[in-house]
Parts: sequence; C-alpha cells; structure tokens
Amino acid sequence: MPRLRKPSDDVIANLMQAQGLLDFSYPAVGASAGQPPAGYVVDHTRINLGQGERVFKAARAALERWDHLRLGWLEPNAPGPPTCAGQVVATLARSLGLWWLNVCRVVYVVEAHGPVEQFGFAYGTLPAHLACGEERFAVEWDRASDTVWYDISAFSLPRHPLARLGYWWMRKVQKRFGRDSARALARVVQRSLSRPA
Repeated sequence: MPRLRKPSDDVIANLMQAQGLLDFSYPAVGASAGQPPAGYVVDHTRINLGQGERVFKAARAALERWDHLRLGWLEPNAPGPPTCAGQVVATLARSLGLWWLNVCRVVYVVEAHGPVEQFGFAYGTLPAHLACGEERFAVEWDRASDTVWYDISAFSLPRHPLARLGYWWMRKVQKRFGRDSARALARVVQRSLSRPA
C-alpha cells in the first residue's frame, strides 16, 4: 500500500500480523512450481553465479538472509529465514516519492538433493499488495557442469487501483526488480567468496 511517510516498524509488524490471517489474493497458489496460470504476466530472470559447492552454499545463505531483497530502494521485513510455508514477509520500497508496503506469505520451500542441488522458496501476495501473484526464488547447483544459478520466476497481475492506473510503471519496477535482485545476490556471493574459507 502506498504511503507518504516511511511506516514505522510497529506499523509494518501490525500489518504483517493482520495480513497473516487472510487468504492469498489469487487462486493459483503454488503454480510457480510448475506452469504459470493463463492470463498472468510472467517474468523470468536467471543468472550464472559461478561454480562449485562454495558458491552454492554462499548463495543459499544469502537467500536465507533475504539478501536478494536488499536493493537499496527495496528492503525486506521478515521474522527469520524462509524455512517453511506460512511465513509472512513484507517488502518496503521507495518509488515515485512514495513508500510502498507490500505483504506476502511463503507458499512453499524447495530443498532438493541429487544431480541438481537446489534451495529456494516461493511467496504469494496477500490482500495488502499492489499486485496479485507469486514469485519463486531458487539457487541451483548442477553437479555435472559444476555451475550455480540464481533463478527468479514470477507471475502477476495488477490488483490495487493505483497499480492498474500506473501499470506501465509497475511493469518497469518489476523488470528492475529482477535485474537488481540478480545483481544483489551475485554481489553478496562474491563478497562471501573473497573472505577466507
């Protein structure tokens, strides 16, 4: 929801608590694990983070700290790492001179072992969000090629009247988010690798 002033921690916490009692704002809950539902706009960002187990572990730790959402113009507010479905998280963004507070809930957590090691999670929008839809964040280590990837997959539609009215701006911000999140995670991983093991 848009605000003229930056909301206090108490305001954010109260909104998260209230939103946590409500249902998701879209019907296709969990669809980011497979085929996106028809009628939604789909975004996909995928970058190579490097090679090897150390890169994968650094990327996983960054996701667990929500570092992929620490973008300067956007910050997460979450009680801890995304370890289980049901966890509520808020994001606070600054754009067009306003503060935009959006609330989501973790839909599922992915942890796969085998030829492709994977960790990630998806969260879906709650009613106090400008959009409706779901976004999945995952890091993958393909053992055969030893390559580590960061993958963002999302489907969405505008929900709030301001999002519909300024949909061109919403799309611009969504595309910027994909690029900035990829850069943020890559930076955190590189910083982690530059420290002694």
